Amino acid sequence: MQPAALFPIFENPAKAENPLVGIARLASEGAPLREGHNVEYFTLPAKSLLNRCVSGRQMPFTWTINPYRGCEFGCRYCYARYTHEFMEMRDGMEFEQKIYVKQHAAELLRQELRRVKPGESIALGTATDPYQPAEKRYEVTRGILEEFARHRGFELGIVTKSNLVVRDLELLREVAKINELSIHVTITTLDTELARILEPRAPRPDLRLDAVRALAEAGLRVGLSCSPVVPGITDAPKDLEALVHAAAGAGADYVFANPLFLKPCSAAVFLPFLEQHFPHLVNNYRSRYRDRAFLPPAYRKPLGQLVARLREKYKLGRRGRAAYATKWHAQMFEEQLELF
Repeated sequence: MQPAALFPIFENPAKAENPLVGIARLASEGAPLREGHNVEYFTLPAKSLLNRCVSGRQMPFTWTINPYRGCEFGCRYCYARYTHEFMEMRDGMEFEQKIYVKQHAAELLRQELRRVKPGESIALGTATDPYQPAEKRYEVTRGILEEFARHRGFELGIVTKSNLVVRDLELLREVAKINELSIHVTITTLDTELARILEPRAPRPDLRLDAVRALAEAGLRVGLSCSPVVPGITDAPKDLEALVHAAAGAGADYVFANPLFLKPCSAAVFLPFLEQHFPHLVNNYRSRYRDRAFLPPAYRKPLGQLVARLREKYKLGRRGRAAYATKWHAQMFEEQLELF
């Protein structure tokens, strides 16, 4: 007997005349679920959940899972806005306003895990947060974790900005008993007011730190991602030291940091944000990122050295457990194609 669908599939009267193909067509035929503050939710009848990471750069994971398309947190610097372009949505703001909820995720995962070979790691939430507000209602991420709890021997890393991850604490412990699990909580600044304008609908930094503490106290492998480090805004050494110090105090196993990179679709949102909130930085950014999405080694290398010194100063990893997630090096998010 087939399990009931997570969402009913509604017929679209325009379906026969729809000129779109592939993921763009599936998105256009998604049924609206509910609306929030200028946010719409749609079903997405996904054909696959587990996706091979295709990149010209060395990445620390082989497979990616994103339970949702789009992310409501609205982080002004978000690199993943371009992924909505696969659905023929060219306005970068639609990434945070139109959220697509993947259907039958656990069933798809169950069928596809056989594709994963020993030593290949899986990243959950590389482009859209698996614990964004939609997860409170639709629980797609929880369903995925329940499926992982039925299997053993996988390497799974979760990336999130949300303290909602603590909801699944006991389930995460079940997954970690028979799999390699690491949880990466992203905090870019401890300044609540700055976080509110940079990441307008993400939980406050202190709530995320509380989540790190709760996960660590539960015996889970958890670390802090200070990514992206935003030049002239979050890259002051004293601010980065405050983050690493706080991570150590919360029991984190590790910290890593990546500098901001700016794809054209992200720049279309981020540069107007700078003009409004940090106008003195606009010319600097236009110069730094002219004809490039990535900052040169002259910026990346000193940043990496600083974070390495701070990890040593605050004795990150003092619990003595190996964290496979520390393979997630400084370029881990610089380029990910076909994340979905």
